[in-house]
Order: sequence, then C-alpha cells, then structure tokens
Amino acid sequence: MDFRDLKTFLHLAESRHFGRSARAMHVSPSTLSRQIQRLEDELGQPLFIRDNRTVTLTEAGESLRQFAQQTLLQYQQLRHTLSQQGPSLSGELHLFCSVTAAYSHLPPILDRFRAEHPSVEIKLTTGDAADAVEKALSGEADIAIAGKPETLPAAIDFAMLENLPVVLIGPALACPVRSQVSESQPDWSQVPFILPDQGPVRRRIELWFRRHKLSNPFIYATVAGHEAMVSMVALGCGVALIPEVVLENSPEPVRNRVTVLERSDEKTPFELGVCAQKKRLHEPLIGAFWKIVQQRKEPAVR
Repeated sequence: MDFRDLKTFLHLAESRHFGRSARAMHVSPSTLSRQIQRLEDELGQPLFIRDNRTVTLTEAGESLRQFAQQTLLQYQQLRHTLSQQGPSLSGELHLFCSVTAAYSHLPPILDRFRAEHPSVEIKLTTGDAADAVEKALSGEADIAIAGKPETLPAAIDFAMLENLPVVLIGPALACPVRSQVSESQPDWSQVPFILPDQGPVRRRIELWFRRHKLSNPFIYATVAGHEAMVSMVALGCGVALIPEVVLENSPEPVRNRVTVLERSDEKTPFELGVCAQKKRLHEPLIGAFWKIVQQRKEPAVR
C-alpha cells in the first residue's frame, strides 16, 4: 500500500470532494479516481459511496481512514526521530499567502525557519488573501497567512502577527472620481466603490457604509485580491478600503496614482496572522514553523 495513496485517500475522506482533493494533492481527477480504485481493489471493498452531489465513506472506508491516520502519524514520527540524528528537518512545507504578505510579512519568518531547518523545501503559492483560511482548512496549504475572519473555523488555529491599519484610497490623478472625493463633503452615495468579493475587508467596508448611512452604495465592481483593488483605483474606477500594507507594497507606478482619503477608525483591528489545522500542529514541519511564529519578538518589517 503506497503512502501517497493513503495521503490522497485521507484528504478525500476529510474533504468529501473529488475536485477539491485533486487540486490539493496536485493530481488530475482521473488520477485521483485511479488511486482510490487501486485501494479498493487491494482491499476488495468499496471505500466511498458516490452520487451526483455527495461523497460518503463506507464502513470499510471509515476503517481505512483510522488506519491511514495512525500509519501516517507513525511514519511522520519516525521521520522526525531519524531527522534529529541529522542537521535539521527535511521534506516539503506548502505555504499560501497573498502577494503582499509574501513581501511584507513572510520573509522574516522564512529567514528564521530556513536558518534552523535549511533542508526543508518551501512550496509557496500566492493568491487572494480571502482564500487563505480555506486553503489551510482544505489541506491545500500546510500553513497560510490570513486575515482573521469574524468567525474562525473550529478546526483552525490562528497565531497573531500584526494589527493592520485600514485605509480608504482614491485615485490621485485628475478624473471624475477624484473630483467627487475632493469635495469638502463628498456625496458618498454617488462615489463608485471597488469591493473585495469576500473576506475580513469586505466586513470592514460594510461597517464603513453603515457608519456613513449608505444603504444603497454605488458598487462599481467586486474583485478577488486586494492588489487588484489598488490597480482599479489607480485607473480611476472608484475608491476602495484596503489594509494599508497592501498600498505600501504596491509597485511604485501604481502607488503614485493612488492617494489615501482617510484612515479607518474602527475599534476592531484587522488582524493578520498565520493559520493551520489544529490537528496538524504536531506534525514536525508544521510544528517547527508554528514555533518560530510564536517566538517572534519583533514585528514584521514592511
């Protein structure tokens, strides 16, 4: 029985979604199906009951799930024990964060991690910050840098990095939107807004609307990724509320076309941190990374 097949099976047993597990395990759906079929052939029992909407474990599947968890944990513990005889840990650690976090907060953490564990291979994927918690929850990433959502999933642990100020930005160059927001008392109901399609910042702009009594704001567009929001503001499409660190780490040609209109005075801070599945914190690589995050004595350099 192949360890890779067991890992794939275990992910599918938890996600109950062939497409999601195929993406997380970096295989095609057909390869995933063949791996499961291979296990079913070896055991002589079906492991999943599948229909158009759901995937559920059979009794044999549940037994294999328990076996796979114990076997892979023992294997990880063995590798950890053997690795202690060498200079450091080894293996692959899959990280996920936004492009901004890859510049602003990840480097000092990785510097310390790689100094202690130079044999570990880092696999970094960047994308929309609003997807970070889900990436960790689904297993597509071992560790993710994320804004803390209003409700944190029970299976996820969150280690704080920094409270980030949030700013309302508008275009700096002459354009209709610039004229609107330059008035002494802008009519915010007529100003176009660029919104994130999901995530903690979406909640912050909703609070901003409520504070300004905007029941029907002018939404120009909803986009994925704070970096894309900055670009659209720079093009004169509208205004946007974003973490200030995103603007600070934007390319200079874009940053120079944007101006800060106001800083948020919300009492609830935008919390940036590192998240991982609680049940995986005992794994050697994840545990080592988590330890370094918790030991950070200085704020991340922007």
